[in-house]
Amino acid sequence: MHFLHKPLPYLLFGVLFEYFTTLCSPLQVSPVSCGSKNISSYYGHCVTSQEGVRELVCFVPMGLSRNGWECVWTPRKHLVYQTHRYTLIIEQKMIHHCKMYANISGTSQTFNNLSKKRNMTAQVFDESDPKSCTKDVFRGSPQQLVRCGPPSNVDLNRHSRQLDIQASWRKEENKYIALYSVRYKDLKSQSWKEPPVQSKDSNRCSLGNLNSSLSYVVQIQCVANNKCTQCPWSKNFTVPPELTDKPVIEMVEDFPQTKGSRLVIIKWKFAASELAEGYSVTVGKASGEDPIEAFNTSRTLLRLALSHSAYHLTITAFNKAGNSPAAQRTIPPLDDKDLYGRLNVTFNGNTSFTVSWVDDLIKTYSCFSVEWWRRGEKAAHKSFYEDENNYEVIHLEEPLELYKKYTFTLHTRPHKEPCNLKFINNSESTYGSIQSFFTEGSPISAPGNISSSNVSQSSMVLEWTAVPEEDNRGFLLGYFLHYTERLQDWTDTEPNITVDAGSTSYELVDLQSSTVYRVQLSAFTGAGMGVRSSAAYFETKPEASLTVGGVIAGAIVGVTLLLLVVHLGSQLLKRAKKLLWPNIPNPGNSNAIQKIDGVCDLELLELINRQMLKEEEGDSNSLHIVNGREEMSPVGNLHRNADSCLHLNTDHGESQGPSLSTIATDRAQDPTSDTITSIPTDMRQTDPVLISTVAHQCHPLAFLSDYTTMELFQQAMPHCVPTNTSSSLESQDQSSQISQARSVKPGQS
Repeated sequence: MHFLHKPLPYLLFGVLFEYFTTLCSPLQVSPVSCGSKNISSYYGHCVTSQEGVRELVCFVPMGLSRNGWECVWTPRKHLVYQTHRYTLIIEQKMIHHCKMYANISGTSQTFNNLSKKRNMTAQVFDESDPKSCTKDVFRGSPQQLVRCGPPSNVDLNRHSRQLDIQASWRKEENKYIALYSVRYKDLKSQSWKEPPVQSKDSNRCSLGNLNSSLSYVVQIQCVANNKCTQCPWSKNFTVPPELTDKPVIEMVEDFPQTKGSRLVIIKWKFAASELAEGYSVTVGKASGEDPIEAFNTSRTLLRLALSHSAYHLTITAFNKAGNSPAAQRTIPPLDDKDLYGRLNVTFNGNTSFTVSWVDDLIKTYSCFSVEWWRRGEKAAHKSFYEDENNYEVIHLEEPLELYKKYTFTLHTRPHKEPCNLKFINNSESTYGSIQSFFTEGSPISAPGNISSSNVSQSSMVLEWTAVPEEDNRGFLLGYFLHYTERLQDWTDTEPNITVDAGSTSYELVDLQSSTVYRVQLSAFTGAGMGVRSSAAYFETKPEASLTVGGVIAGAIVGVTLLLLVVHLGSQLLKRAKKLLWPNIPNPGNSNAIQKIDGVCDLELLELINRQMLKEEEGDSNSLHIVNGREEMSPVGNLHRNADSCLHLNTDHGESQGPSLSTIATDRAQDPTSDTITSIPTDMRQTDPVLISTVAHQCHPLAFLSDYTTMELFQQAMPHCVPTNTSSSLESQDQSSQISQARSVKPGQS
């Protein structure tokens, strides 16, 4: 090369000029002819090193002109200098072709005018470090240097511990690529897993047995063939962890709006929200009418303006690795009561019907859609354009079925023709809805599970379960309740009661006690009455029936009340006694009374009285007073003796002789009498009147009450003699206790 023989100052000046020129504007590299000998002498000191420039490769991209060649390389590992200067030399020795591209700042260089029939040699030199020069060499045949790749588009999807890969190349490359390989490693690993995995075809490849919670790095290359001789590895594709959980739909709420629209609020949550980049929500009509619209959002809340139709909802979380399992929900049609329009349906046979409306809708809308379905089945739909009439005839592909209930709904759309649905959100509103039967029939089953409750002597409540809707075969209008006494036969005049369709219970009244009734039920529609249920029998209660439980409960309540009354009464009596009758000491409990060993005998008292009272025979004007103390009975007998005195006087009211009262009267009449004659002895023995007289002269203490003081009581009480004493002792005691009577004269004390 001629520039190699220039003086060193010129060479340094040229390098500095090129350096500053590069800083100001991009450097345009032009090829320069060179000689093999000069290259060896000037770059002979440059060596091949793993630390220097390396991985030089030259190729022609598939689809480009075979004259458009390119060489690429990898710079040294440790970048010390801010700028690098590379020199690329291309040689074909057989035809003495040598081109040099100096001062290359990048890591690639394109060139042309290369012969396809001769092998070529490419060398790249790195002189960035003045102390060392590194190089790399590439040799090959131009016919085998066609490169395919790397892929232009890659889709990654993780699921079930598996990674699905779909790779595609440019159109001119794709037709020559039959298979490709994939190598992968854990994001934190330094080495690739070997061997690489080969695809099943030109597009799909799967990696299995992955750890769902780990991130991976993936590279892809095509499998080389005679058309694609070079298949480089692609750049790194980082695959985040797998989304194994599905979103959980927490809320789907409807908020009716005006003119047949509703606001639907959808809310969900996702457990691995930190791994998700966003959420995809797809919404489509349950009738299957296109389109199915997708909404991507980073939030877990979505608001949609929808019609009253039914919709299918799907929610998935996504990241670079793919999508999570989908959460699905069906948004049911909104209740018809919220619709503002009145819709009519007329059947033109079983293959067509006419839908009509009341309001003049064609002034506002010209595109409509009608949906019809049976319960539990997918809805059919038909959109149409109408600008003249307020009705439309719909022809059916499948005939309508007998005794089946259909729901018809009319939607209005603001868009012009064509009237197909343009999008889901805020695209249509619902005008009205109606349910109808093509042909009604009578129910084919009867109410079931007939039972009774609240049974009394004259009434009972009957309950039953409704007829299944599919067995009604028409609009249910109510129930017929048939009942009669068990022993009577069914007649045309049996009592039938009509019950509303919305009720499943009825109270029978005015029944007879202790009577068994037979009950049957049947449902009816506009087509007539259905079948009757099986007979059920129920008996009313007798007139005076008391249950064992009621008797026991009544007895318990009665005993409880009685005990309560007794307890409260005793307490009240005690309080009243303390207030009204205070306690008085009982003399019978005193020590004096306890010393009395016996009771005084009434016969002894009679003997003493006979001796004390001596009345002179025939002399009724004198009174003898006995000087001494009379024998008295104990205190315990005072009341008894007082009563005895009274009874004795009554029994002998007609006795002869002077009584004590007579003697007292005579003395009052003759106060000058100074002598009282003693009572004769024979009168004590024979005259019973004396006993009466003595009885009337009972001692005053005999009438004393318990309030008598103890002193007077002891003075009045003599020592009583037991009744079982012998007759000798009795006479001796009587004679010793009789005192001599003394005469009492007037004026003597």
